[in-house]
Amino acid sequence: MYGDRGWNTWRGFEVGGVKPDASAYSPVNDAVSLRVRSGILEQTGATAAVLQSDTMDHYRTFHMLERLLHAPPKLLHQLIFQIPPSRQALLIERYYAFDEAFVREVLGKKLSKGTKKDLDDISTKTGITLKSCRRQFDNFKRVFKVVEEMRGSLVDNIQQHFLLSDRLARDYAAIVFFANNRFETGKKKLQYLSFGDFAFCAELMIQNWTLGAVGEAPTDPDSQVDDMDVDLDKEFLQDLKELKVLVADKDLLDLHKSLVCTALRGKLSVFSEMEANFKNLSRGLVNVAAKLIHNKDVRDLFVDLVEKFVEPCRSDHWPLNDVRLFLNQYSASAHSLEGFRHQALWDRYMGTLQGCLLRLYHD
Repeated sequence: MYGDRGWNTWRGFEVGGVKPDASAYSPVNDAVSLRVRSGILEQTGATAAVLQSDTMDHYRTFHMLERLLHAPPKLLHQLIFQIPPSRQALLIERYYAFDEAFVREVLGKKLSKGTKKDLDDISTKTGITLKSCRRQFDNFKRVFKVVEEMRGSLVDNIQQHFLLSDRLARDYAAIVFFANNRFETGKKKLQYLSFGDFAFCAELMIQNWTLGAVGEAPTDPDSQVDDMDVDLDKEFLQDLKELKVLVADKDLLDLHKSLVCTALRGKLSVFSEMEANFKNLSRGLVNVAAKLIHNKDVRDLFVDLVEKFVEPCRSDHWPLNDVRLFLNQYSASAHSLEGFRHQALWDRYMGTLQGCLLRLYHD
């Protein structure tokens, strides 16, 4: 029963909590059709009746297995199904796999009944079956509820409680992080970005902008904040307003521009455009930081980065390498500004922002 053909069959239809009785006959027929098209009858010499019966057996089995998949460690410790460890890992990985088209529709949204009501529309828009959309949404919500208030590494907690591979656990960490902080990802100007782009940025923010990033417990002894890798470090966000001096102080702004232009003269193909637009770009990057004290501006982080930096550079046809050279020099030159006393804060902010902007800068 647990040969490759059987496990591949599971890829062809969703268990989705449907009891495999007479009402499940149509989904079973769909699965049989998939197996027939794969050439299984010719490969095995089986009859259509045997294939139908075998598929129904799989369907019943997976229905019973599904409740165990909601808490994967239970699958490892149960004795009813004799499944080799490698097959258990495969089943868990496939059950928690998701479609990028689906996750892009729900990324950053609250994982609530309100969002679940939109699954019909998402199914129609993406071409993903409603049953599959429900499974994926329920998986996102289940993982979120289990790990949202846990201390320690978000990725480690997901791996411990759901036994996912490192890559899939990191993807789920990004989904949890975005759902918790409600980042806007659905605006038209963000549609060119993939889930991979957002997940890359989420990983950088988790590593550098959360309480867990600096290994600090909350300073308030009565604080209920245990989710150190899920919440952004509010003290850090408060401190970012100190960076405003870089654009509010005209002398500092002029000196910063001079240092960057001197270092990059002859090295950028868009040097004239950079020189002419330096102050606008700098104000954009610094003002994004200063506004992160407000929840709405946290949610609009990616909208602001695209509006204030990506779009202006793209409209001037900056090559990616010029963007990289500019950001490196822009960040490093702040260390040479006499009177600027927030170097560590600047590095923590720009180190992450550079990585995100370079990832967001594409067509």
